[in-house]
Amino acid sequence: MKSYKIAWLPGDGIGIEVLEATRLVLDAVGFRADYEHGDIGWEFWCREGDAFPQRTVDLLGRVDAAMFGAITSKPAKTAEAELVPELQGKGLKYRSPIVRMRQLFDLYTCLRPCKAYPGNPLNLREGIDLVVFRENTEDLYAGVEFSPVPAEVAEVLGRNAPAFKPFAGRALDEYAISCKINTRHGSERIARAAFEYARKHGRKKVTIIHKANVVRATDGLFLEMARKVAADYPEIACDDANIDAICMWLLKNPLSYEVLVAPNLYGDIISDLAAQMVGGLGFGCSGNIGTKLGVFEPSHGSAPKYAGMYKVNPIATILAAKMMLDWLGETEMAGRIEAATAAVIAEGQVRTYDMGGSATTLDLGRAIAAKL
Repeated sequence: MKSYKIAWLPGDGIGIEVLEATRLVLDAVGFRADYEHGDIGWEFWCREGDAFPQRTVDLLGRVDAAMFGAITSKPAKTAEAELVPELQGKGLKYRSPIVRMRQLFDLYTCLRPCKAYPGNPLNLREGIDLVVFRENTEDLYAGVEFSPVPAEVAEVLGRNAPAFKPFAGRALDEYAISCKINTRHGSERIARAAFEYARKHGRKKVTIIHKANVVRATDGLFLEMARKVAADYPEIACDDANIDAICMWLLKNPLSYEVLVAPNLYGDIISDLAAQMVGGLGFGCSGNIGTKLGVFEPSHGSAPKYAGMYKVNPIATILAAKMMLDWLGETEMAGRIEAATAAVIAEGQVRTYDMGGSATTLDLGRAIAAKL
């Protein structure tokens, strides 16, 4: 087996702890890698004014893949207040490191499998096995925002958007604008990634998520491009649903869905909903995938109130490591990690607090590692 270069990005809060448990599993399965630590997280924002320093950006440019723990994010005014005194008042603006990472490295696919492993007491229903493809670089997460609104932006909207009329004339610091940007290219490639996955893995249906009946321009474009892609895969059924409706239908009929593809914000929403159906964010693994780099993480946050307690469930991060191995082509090891994880869940002897047990983060990591 070849040896890989892996960026190790614990972040802060519980990210440090779940990655520690995951390393036990990767070592036990025999994954050969040089792990290089990367600085990322709230500490570096407060101390340096950059939660994603250039040295970490450079690191990601020279590795095969990355494992990412979790980071703390706070509102703009709080972020400014927590900078060291010498950096305050210098116009620094906090931006989510993971959003920047996705854009800098064009990690356009956010892949989120949601599977109900037998024996998990938190499953909404047995047999759930679906995958969410979330467009990862566009939409409302593009980061094009204004607060206060520049006068020239208000002027352009006043001239070109009749729907802006109720807001015209307001004080520019009385409202804020976030731009939803969707491109034909971005919509086409995430839809194609979803259909290619369905074809490769024998999935029979892809569901397109949108709100094109109201958000006609951007969601209309996304739906149009996804339908065009669907025509290239006649053996795969395709339907679509509004974002509000799918939240209802997923809960009512979760076994009716296999692959879902969505713009960024909607994908964020339904992937967390789907994760809750199979145990919660402690089971929600995620991959940020481009053509040259994959960054794999749990979908939960840094949970500062639990930091240092080694209390939380590391399975989401362990399954994210399994995703990393699949992406690197190490499918045999990936399969062993999933089988070991499933066995520990089924036995029910080692459970963290969310599953009704008292095991620690590392207890659960060790139990899975012992199966390898």
